[in-house]
This record gives sequence, structure tokens and C-alpha cells, in this order.
Amino acid sequence: MDFGTWRQYKTDLHSHTTFSDGHNTLPEMVERHYELGFDMVAVTDHGTTSYGFTQQKHTTVMKLFSLVRNGFITDETLDESGTAANGAAYTVTQENGDEFYQQAGGHKLMRVPFGVENNPTSYNNAHVCSWFVDYGHDINGGTSNYERPIKAVDQLGGLSVINHPGEYTNARDELRTADAYDLNDAIYRYKINKFAGLLQNYPTCIGIDINSKGDNRTRFDRKLWDILLQKLAPHGRAVFAICTTDAHNLDIVDSGYVMAQLPAQSAAALQASLGKGQFFGCSNYCGNVDELTAYRDEIAQIKSAEASAFAQTLTETLETIQSEIGEGKQHTIWKAAADAAPMRMQAVTVDEAEDTISVTAKNALTVHWIADGKVICTGNTIDLDEHSGEFGSYVRCEAFGPGGVVYVQPFLLSYDGAPAAEPIERVDLGGVVSPIADAPVYFLILLLSLPLKYLLFPLVQKS
Repeated sequence: MDFGTWRQYKTDLHSHTTFSDGHNTLPEMVERHYELGFDMVAVTDHGTTSYGFTQQKHTTVMKLFSLVRNGFITDETLDESGTAANGAAYTVTQENGDEFYQQAGGHKLMRVPFGVENNPTSYNNAHVCSWFVDYGHDINGGTSNYERPIKAVDQLGGLSVINHPGEYTNARDELRTADAYDLNDAIYRYKINKFAGLLQNYPTCIGIDINSKGDNRTRFDRKLWDILLQKLAPHGRAVFAICTTDAHNLDIVDSGYVMAQLPAQSAAALQASLGKGQFFGCSNYCGNVDELTAYRDEIAQIKSAEASAFAQTLTETLETIQSEIGEGKQHTIWKAAADAAPMRMQAVTVDEAEDTISVTAKNALTVHWIADGKVICTGNTIDLDEHSGEFGSYVRCEAFGPGGVVYVQPFLLSYDGAPAAEPIERVDLGGVVSPIADAPVYFLILLLSLPLKYLLFPLVQKS
């Protein structure tokens, strides 16, 4: 990445509106992202491909869903020019094939093209976000079937990501990190290998969402990230991680996002960045008690008033979480203070001659390095020679402070004695489960597609 002439663009890759199951209209969601300083936003409504800020299309099934969930149906979009809720004049313009929303005197917010969350009627599992290619609009079903959208998007030349896996795997229901994604558990093992096989077979599926919408359901998904890296890094396959808002309402919009390092604000540049891992995952939330404990212990060693005060705040949060875990249900999630300076990565340097990797993290109080799921050292620089024997085929780092957490994409390692690549024992029952589980969905869709007179005919005959 070029930290000299390129700049970072604050990007949300996953958000919803009333075109599917969101509580807010498309204009409201766009204006909220703009207010919070986003540079790019992907509107990824369920089974509803994003065709434009001014020309979004509704699907029959999502109209029904919106009616049931919200009590109303709205097709409200933005105009080419108008007045925002805050009173500012805005325009929606096309530049070099990309679409931008801009308020008078403000920055530009780019729409990520063809955003969609696939498998829309899959009972809240097997969700896959994709971008950059026209796929997924009004394609329903998909229960447990990740491969259908991932394969289709791969063939069309787009990118995809596995959304909030902790929801599908039920890891969100665990209380402790040790129990989540336990490789001794046959169900976890099946799902982990399923993900690993998909990522190995489809390189345009960039990875997984590891921290989204407040980090309740995703709080153990960093463990999954490390497990997948241990399996795939020896094959030379980097698994990237994103953070998102997955916003269904305006209050959660700034929870997680990607800082994409780009030479220009364009869809082509973003697609290249996501495909190469030239971006950072950022979140204002952390719900994992073990991760918070590690951060607290590292910060407690710093001799400063700021560090001491922040460590005490973390201690109080940890005490609350531990108490809740003892009672059988965690409710509390650490959240960055609203007035805290945001976390930003300013530089990443790899020195091949010295076998060191260094990062510069603005507003961070601690940086630690993780290999095979374990923290092996702290500080802005890791000397790999000093930690020989503590890592396998990758190392990654996290930066943490009052303004949140930043996840740096993994560095794949090559050296004598590195772990050998092992076959991925992938079994995927999604193709079998999906037709059975989706049958009621397609029956409902068939009923909705029938003209009203056919639905009323039996009643007419009876009368």
C-alpha cells in the first residue's frame, strides 16, 4: 500500500433500508452515512441489488417482508437534486461510471455498485454480501447454501464475503471463547471446513466479516478467522477480514467499517483494494471478554494517566461481563466513547532483510501481534526472528485504544520448516438442505405471484 499519495476512504460494505428489512428509507440511510463522514457505502438489501441512489428496485417478497416488519411499504429513493433532512442541498451525480451523493460544500459519498445480501429468504443464515456485478436481485431461498452466490459472483468477476458467521454457526450463543468453534465438536468442525473449502475454491470471496453491528453475534469470529488462516495460509491463501455496520437502523451506522487505502475514490480502485487486502477493518465495539482482558492488561502496563484511566474503565466493563457470563447470558459489549479520537493505521512497513514488520497506529494505546490465535508479542514492531517457533504460516496485528480497534490483514510467512499445506476435508450439505428448507418459501412466492382472482375463486364458488 502507498501511504504517501494514496488516502484512506471510510467504507461501509453492508447496510439495509426499507427496500428489505431496514427500518429507515434509502435517503435516510445515505444521509446518516454522509453525516458520519463515510466516503463509500454499499446498500446491501436482502435479495435486492443496488442499482442506484435514484433508481432502486423493490422485489415482491421484500415488499411483503417490509409490510410485515415495518407495517408499511415505501419505494422512496433520492432525487438527482434536492434538500436533505438537515436542510442542506444535495446532488446525485455520475462521474466516470460511478455514482456520488454530495451536499453543498461537502465531501463526496460514493455508492458501491451492485451491493446485495444474498440468500434473502434463508431464515437468517448463509448470508453473503457481494458487490461490483449484477447478481442476486430477486433470487430467493438459499438456506445453508453459501456456494450458490459465491460461485455465481466469482464467475461474473465480482467480490463477495461471508457475513457474520457467528450467526450461522451459533457461536454467538456461546459464553466463552474456548467453547466457540471447538474443533472437537463435529458440527463446528463441519462448518469450519465448509468455510475453508469455499474460500480455497473461490478466491473472489475475500474472507469473512469478523466484527459487525455491535459485535454481539460476531464476538468469537476473530477465533474463526485465525482457524481459517491456520488451514489456508499454508496453501498461500490469505483470508481477509472486514468490519461492517450491517445497519438496519440509523443508531448503529458507525459501529464498524473498512478503511480502504486507495489511489482514487472509484469502484474500480475499491474492488482492487478489497481483492488485495489493501484495507483495515475498524470497529467501535468489542464483545469478547478474553480479548478485552488482554487489551486491559497490556494498557495497564503503560505509565500514563490516560492509560490508567482507560484500564480502569475496561476493568469495570470486564467485571460486568464476567458477572453476566456467570449468570448465563452476556449483554454488555464494550463501546468506544463518542468523543474518543478514531483509530487509524498510518503506516505498515515490511523489512525483508531484517525479518521485521512495523505499523504506526494513530490513537492506539496498545498494538499486539497474533499467530495461530495467540498473542505472541506487543509493540509497533515484531521481529520474526525473535519469535521463531511461535507462529505457523501467518501473523497479524490489532491496535486498540479508547477510539476502538483496528484489524490489520494477515501477513503470510515463508520460511524453512513452515507448516505444510494439508487437504481441506470439506463436506457441504447446503445443496441438499437448501431445496428442502426453501420449499415453503417458494410456495409462498408462488401464491404471491397468482392473480388475486385465482386466490378468491374458491370463496366465490362457495358463496
